[in-house]
Amino acid sequence: MIPNKKYRFSEDQIKPLALGRGSCFASDMITVEAFKVGFLYRQESDFEGDSGWRFLTGFESDQYMDDGKNFALFDINWIVNCDPEILPYLDEPVGSAFGRDPSQGNKFVEVKDFDTKDEE
Repeated sequence: MIPNKKYRFSEDQIKPLALGRGSCFASDMITVEAFKVGFLYRQESDFEGDSGWRFLTGFESDQYMDDGKNFALFDINWIVNCDPEILPYLDEPVGSAFGRDPSQGNKFVEVKDFDTKDEE
């Protein structure tokens, strides 16, 4: 978390929903602007303690994605508090990717044609 951003939750509002799962990167559209997670993928971890999970809304433009200031490192528990619907997917292996499908009631479905290696 970056101190000068106004996050949607304060530390004292976070419930223990998914403790001990490591860290992840998430878009400010989720953590600041309060959008739900729309796309999640797991790549090889970048450092010790990194779960490899990356969380996006699916609405981030290329320009937005290119600006590192739009992302921050979080404990996964924090992101589960933002969107508890991701919890069932957190044990999926490296290389997994899921996106919300409007034709399936906005439930997450596996995305098979996403190469997490390209995103590192």
